[in-house]
Amino acid sequence: MVGRLNGKRIVITGAAQGIGLAIAEVSLAEGASIFLIDRDSDLLAEQAERLRAAGGLVGHAPADIADAAAIDAAIAQAAAQIGQPSTLVNNAGVNVFSEALKLSDADWQRCFDINLKGAWNCCKAVLPGMIEGGGGVILNIASTHAFTIIPHTFPYPVAKHALLGMTKALGLEYAAQGVRVNALAPGYVRTQKVVDYWNSFPDPVAAEAATMKLHPGGRIAEPEEIAKAALFLISDECPFINATCLTADGGVSVLHHP
Repeated sequence: MVGRLNGKRIVITGAAQGIGLAIAEVSLAEGASIFLIDRDSDLLAEQAERLRAAGGLVGHAPADIADAAAIDAAIAQAAAQIGQPSTLVNNAGVNVFSEALKLSDADWQRCFDINLKGAWNCCKAVLPGMIEGGGGVILNIASTHAFTIIPHTFPYPVAKHALLGMTKALGLEYAAQGVRVNALAPGYVRTQKVVDYWNSFPDPVAAEAATMKLHPGGRIAEPEEIAKAALFLISDECPFINATCLTADGGVSVLHHP
């Protein structure tokens, strides 16, 4: 069967659950070889084994993207297990939300170490091989926080704005070497993090309903819907899309709401 990603060798971070796992599943179904990275070693091994049993080439390595040496080692493992990566999906991230003056220095550092420097660590690890191989694709999973501001979510949107800047800078820097770098900005997605957020309220059902009410269509995205957008951006179907960001949020970021 000819898939949309046949021959692609894709590294996905934050791949043990949520959007990252959904991207792994659709990539494998479309013919790619995949290599999964996540900090949760037990869940990662479980999901990698499940995907492997379904057929296809699946490698994995536990690593913290904030640790540059660990990422270099993981990418070396990826090259050994599935071949030199042709695609990177920078999906791993962490929510750090605060009122600005209540933010600790430790949380500031954690936000940028993972959401920005971690993404750069992964880009830096794969770019030499992509350039040597004649090209490749990097997709940074950003957020609607990359261009909108919600009060009391500092400094997460600062890091995501910077991730968008890095996307554009790298996209221009390496375009002549055949490397495309783009971002995908989801809005609300039904991941475990979002469910945990609802469950932090006295009435989780009401909290979920309030989130749905924000959206023009009355619902939020499923991880599989974000994965389909990612599939397009990492495929060969958009060879002239570079250094930009695709928004997948059901229209919520253009709707004025409290």
